[in-house]
Amino acid sequence: MRNFRSRQSPEPDQPNQPVQRPADPLARVPRDRTMLRLLETAEITDCQLVPYGSNYTFAVALEQPDADALIGIYKPRNGEAPLWDFDSGTLYRREYASYLLSRVLGWHFIPPTVIRGGPHGVGTVQQYVEPRRETSRHSQLDDREAELRRICLFDVLTNNADRKGSHYFVGEHDGRLWGIDHGLTFNAQPKLRTVIWDYCGEPIPDDLRADLRRLVRHQRAVQRLLAPYLSGSELRVLFRRAADLLLQPVYPHPTHRRSIPYGW
Repeated sequence: MRNFRSRQSPEPDQPNQPVQRPADPLARVPRDRTMLRLLETAEITDCQLVPYGSNYTFAVALEQPDADALIGIYKPRNGEAPLWDFDSGTLYRREYASYLLSRVLGWHFIPPTVIRGGPHGVGTVQQYVEPRRETSRHSQLDDREAELRRICLFDVLTNNADRKGSHYFVGEHDGRLWGIDHGLTFNAQPKLRTVIWDYCGEPIPDDLRADLRRLVRHQRAVQRLLAPYLSGSELRVLFRRAADLLLQPVYPHPTHRRSIPYGW
């Protein structure tokens, strides 16, 4: 196991920090309630480094009596590489805030995610979803336009700076379209970088606009829900983006060459 002590944030490490659960009824309890409980409470019996990515990420085995073993993806705060445009030690919180927001919207494309302690300190643990193995990625996404439009709009809303092609896929065992890796989200400055630009200039579908209107209508409750994980300015800009999307309900165009992630 590689040592990454140099990447620790100045905050004290709290490996036994209690699980942070959403306390607001807007965070709808999805069908994966049992999965969330397993992710929160199961013992981590093995932890192996995933050898890709700029931040330290681990595959963990989660075991609990009378339950099947589970594989999770563990991203500790102490493994986050310093970035000039995101506050140190906040990526795991953004990952969790993205999951909470997807639940509020009713867009359940992010695997169940919790904040908990682990072998390398506090961080997120997310259910591992095995991607479908097909030779043609294009064939995987046939007839997925409604789901892709939802993920695309979520990225615009959250100002996702890291939607690579490998960050959305069809699950091998359930056939659902999933999205992962939401640590670079919610920045107050424009940062949108994505490979999903298929819908530029097209109108946002009515059902997604209705979800945005409901989000804005419950702004105060959602802000209370997300406040432990995002700054005040980030929350204000989040709802400004939502209001702008309702005022001009079309998918945006790229604004810069860096709007598309390089090499992915």
